[in-house]
Amino acid sequence: MSVKDESLDQPHAVAAELARLYPDASCALVHKNPYELLVATILSAQTTDERVNTVTPELFEKYPTPLAMAQADVEDIARIVRPLGFQNRRSKQLQKMAQGLVEKFDSQVPSGRADLESLPGVGRKTAHVIMGNAFGIPAITVDTHVGRLAKRLGWTTGGTPLAIEKDIAKALPDEDWTILSHRLIEHGRGVCHSQNPECANCALADLCPSAEVD
Repeated sequence: MSVKDESLDQPHAVAAELARLYPDASCALVHKNPYELLVATILSAQTTDERVNTVTPELFEKYPTPLAMAQADVEDIARIVRPLGFQNRRSKQLQKMAQGLVEKFDSQVPSGRADLESLPGVGRKTAHVIMGNAFGIPAITVDTHVGRLAKRLGWTTGGTPLAIEKDIAKALPDEDWTILSHRLIEHGRGVCHSQNPECANCALADLCPSAEVD
């Protein structure tokens, strides 16, 4: 366990330790541009990033632009994304999103939250992924890992992703938001599991009010 800087308050100390633990944290969805990230993020609902990365190479090769996706045979999209499950819903969602990009934004992925959320299949969490990772706009992405860790760390008691997001935003400066989300996700996947968290092996244990360490 590393020595913590006692001059920092708890959220900043946690953020500093996470930066030490995960200096190379980044978005796990493989993409080359905002359009690919938007497609991959929509597909990541109810599945893992790793599984999404197994189907997107073919999907992006066949439909490399919003126009191509908008004009695609929806049954072929469904065939490609079938390994993720819910292929009929996913394929229709992707096509409607692509049609929205073509019709409303001249095939360009917008950077603003309101514009992104106007697209079919795009909610606040997806919008924040795009804002933070494609455009460098500070955004907190509250997935299951971020929500769980924020509660265990004592940053929030919020019962909704929006409430949790607002509490994190109050605790840490906006320049930390995007990378902090990635680092919390990595720590949640690797150490702070939903069941049986590895508190005894956690570098954040002495900063965490929920740590169970004898």
